[in-house]
Amino acid sequence: MLVTLKQIAEELGISITTVSKALKEYPDVSKKTRKLVRETAAMLNYKPNSFAVNLRTKESKTIGLIIPEIVHHFFSSVIKGIISQAEKKGYLVITLQSNESYELEKKQIDLLISKRVDGILISLANGTADYKHISEVLNQETPLVMFDKIAKAIKCSKVTIDDRKAAYKATQYLIDIGCKRIAHFRGPLLPQNSIDRFLGYKQALTDNNIIYDPTLVYLLNKMSFDEGKFYANQLLKDHNDVDGIFINTDLVAIGAISEFNNQGIKVPEQINVIGFSNWFMASVISPSLTTINQPGFEIGKKAFKLLYKEIKDRKKKKIINYKNIVLETDLIVRESTV
Repeated sequence: MLVTLKQIAEELGISITTVSKALKEYPDVSKKTRKLVRETAAMLNYKPNSFAVNLRTKESKTIGLIIPEIVHHFFSSVIKGIISQAEKKGYLVITLQSNESYELEKKQIDLLISKRVDGILISLANGTADYKHISEVLNQETPLVMFDKIAKAIKCSKVTIDDRKAAYKATQYLIDIGCKRIAHFRGPLLPQNSIDRFLGYKQALTDNNIIYDPTLVYLLNKMSFDEGKFYANQLLKDHNDVDGIFINTDLVAIGAISEFNNQGIKVPEQINVIGFSNWFMASVISPSLTTINQPGFEIGKKAFKLLYKEIKDRKKKKIINYKNIVLETDLIVRESTV
């Protein structure tokens, strides 16, 4: 049973108002009384009524976080970055997984709004093509920050990497080490980062006078280990002259390397492989995976800081200036490329 201010007051024979003021360190209550109230509250295991406090301050001290996958290495790093900052500011993070589903994402947005969270952080599901539910958040003046998978048309703060530049860098590296026939395993058609990585790949080919061959581009949906194995096998059936492959994410790339190993295709001697995100498994598979390092932890930190600033600015009725933060990426060269 929760201990109330009234019980503390009755225990000490003082008023509820005095107890409340003492716990808030009001100077018009003597130091002796404040000390006694604190000790009694601790003895009775008193916990402040956060709901009542939130009603007075009009803050829930909670934020909502919607991500496509919790188990994904990149998103787990983002979560850690967000929580590292949220805890410093006394915020609880409600984390929800959309499973790449637009319908589930809509329900989760409605849930967070009904819970009156102070703000929302979101990386869009692959299936999200309509943004009415996001617009509803903004219409209610609930602070919102997008990260990683974003919608360019939505007016809000965003934290991303330059996916096109990163993909260009990866493809250029394959060209620089002598690859002439470079395939690409791309993500679904909708997410902006999947589009940008494809465009970066294509632009690098064009800039190096390599004719773009659409049959070398494979469209994946689940972006899974098993899809990596399946499409690596399909690639070997379709094209026996491919000497390089840029893959949209490390998990798929690891699946592809596994299939190449099973079929006796030597990596990198016969085919060079580059992934994306720098998942921890990338450094321990054999051969270890060359990949683009995506700074998930830093993305999480930056996203929360932007959200926190907007929460405070709205409370002070300041003009909201949306920011687009673009973080740098690095190419981590390992054994899967020569």
